Amino acid sequence: MLHNYELYLLLLPTVLYFIVFHYVPIYGIQIAFKDFIAVKGITGSPWVGFEHFERFFNSFQFWVILRNTLELSLYELLIAFPAPIILALSLNQVTVQRFKKLVQTVTYAPHFISIVVVVGMLNLFLSPRSGLINQAISLFGGEPIFFMASPEWFKTIFVFSGVWQNIGWSAIIYLAALSAVSPDLHEAAVVDGANKWDRIRHIDFPSIMPTVVILLILNIGSFMVVGFEKVYLMQNSLNIDSSEVIQTYVYKAGLLGAQYSYSSAIGLFNAVVNFVLLVLVNLLAKKTKHTSLW
Repeated sequence: MLHNYELYLLLLPTVLYFIVFHYVPIYGIQIAFKDFIAVKGITGSPWVGFEHFERFFNSFQFWVILRNTLELSLYELLIAFPAPIILALSLNQVTVQRFKKLVQTVTYAPHFISIVVVVGMLNLFLSPRSGLINQAISLFGGEPIFFMASPEWFKTIFVFSGVWQNIGWSAIIYLAALSAVSPDLHEAAVVDGANKWDRIRHIDFPSIMPTVVILLILNIGSFMVVGFEKVYLMQNSLNIDSSEVIQTYVYKAGLLGAQYSYSSAIGLFNAVVNFVLLVLVNLLAKKTKHTSLW
């Protein structure tokens, strides 16, 4: 450690970040089991056990919120997770470098757009009066659709706008893994008569499979964590039946309603579910002889 002290100093800010923002706040988890009163503090507040958990599980909103969170997370996992893999595999087969760089730039760029701006763009493009999409629908004789106020459209808009924004950025790690594949393998496959699809299926995809498994495990570890900012900005009184998820409910109950113990209990429940899923998926990956986190 003394010999490599420069490296440890370089690592220190990251270690401090995790200690201050991830480990120290664990002390506050106990308010989920207390009736937190600000003037009495965490230690002085009375202990109520699992009262807040029972209140959440017995509330009429529990199943609606849980269903929306699970549906949105599963929808995002099925669509948004494989999209960058497909893009990376496709780009890896492009031989025209100028076209490849153009596609990479166009797909990377949306990642740097603010969530607020993205939702503003969605409101403009999907407007029932002046939106580009509804103008196209009207041009072909259809009736305009109020997309942003329709519960049935909320999840689709959320997921596919996320794919558009993040597909290029998420593909970077797969392209990096594909760059490590030996060109000799492709040359030998071409000599044997393999076409591009065969080379993708038998060379490229198996090569990035460890990376795919690791990222899948990490995604499952945050399965119940739906992006709060975007959901909250897209949410309105008309689509609330489809858009109310655990994160927005915690925000409303905790910060807006000042129910700190109740919202902490919901957040802890969410974290425990994510932890259990992470352990199970990692165990499954290990049992199937794939790469695992531990």
